[in-house]
Amino acid sequence: MSTTSNAPRLLFFAGSARTGSHNMRLAKLGATIAEANGIAATFADLGDYPLPLYDADLQNSDGIPDNARKFEALMRVHTGIFIACPEYNASITPLLKNTLDWLSRIRNDGEEPLAVFKTRVFALGSSSPGGMGGLRGLNTVRTVLELGLSALVLPEQFAVPRAMDAYDDHGHLKNKDSQEQFKALIQKLARAAHVLHG
Repeated sequence: MSTTSNAPRLLFFAGSARTGSHNMRLAKLGATIAEANGIAATFADLGDYPLPLYDADLQNSDGIPDNARKFEALMRVHTGIFIACPEYNASITPLLKNTLDWLSRIRNDGEEPLAVFKTRVFALGSSSPGGMGGLRGLNTVRTVLELGLSALVLPEQFAVPRAMDAYDDHGHLKNKDSQEQFKALIQKLARAAHVLHG
């Protein structure tokens, strides 16, 4: 689709790369909803950007991994970012935390630290087989983004409980009210991104 230079562009990804991930399904659905409503969107799979476990000695000896720089560059061409976050023991997944840790170490000439986080708007969601939809884990993700990385995160969150039965054969939510709530969050993310970058 064609967009003007200051039109919002949204990136959707999940904090899981496993086959059949409920949160990857949620991130893909978000990108589909955005595109269907005239918002430029990209879905990314963290499995395409494998990274070693963050280690300061490894950074000092080998530098920032290429995949970290590639993903950071992908973030830069988007103004709003939605992360679908699995809940691991009421907390953040190792994959997502490790990705964020590596990204936080990137320093670009002429920019302040954490610039890619400070200059984008984030929104959070989760999808889980449990009755709470993974909401408990979002508290940790929010803390990492807001306090650790100085990111602006929308207060609204979206959760899909009982994810095993929540999606239809086309990847949409069977519950139409939930689908509309997700659409509203995506539209708010786009508006906030436009205000920040417009």
